[in-house]
Amino acid sequence: MTLAQLLEFKEILRSKSEQRKPDKQTSKLLFYLFTDTIGDFTRLRIIMLLLERSYNIHKLAPELQLDYKDVQHHMKVLEKNNMILKTGEKYGAMFYIYAFLEVNISTLDMMIDKLDQKMNQKRSIFNQFLTALCAI
Repeated sequence: MTLAQLLEFKEILRSKSEQRKPDKQTSKLLFYLFTDTIGDFTRLRIIMLLLERSYNIHKLAPELQLDYKDVQHHMKVLEKNNMILKTGEKYGAMFYIYAFLEVNISTLDMMIDKLDQKMNQKRSIFNQFLTALCAI
């Protein structure tokens, strides 16, 4: 994940968001799904693609440069948590952003800010390490 990608995601979300304060449970859920787990960035990329248009897993996998089964797993997690809506069955099933996420898109924007902060912290620590290493 790059800083440029995060900034692009933030810009997309801000263009779609309404200013409203999220409830605590929604914040916790979005924080967990998009900043606190191993697949957080992949799920965020999926949401960004679905904000543009609907996809099926077959079309998403090459777009994300991931294996079909990996994308299928992330889609199940997102569907289970009411982030996306599935219509149809099997290979032809199409996925859309669920209304719950559309209403709380500004909260997702806040989650991206947290990811950005986390990345900057890691970068800062790494730079301090390199500086100390070069001083030796």
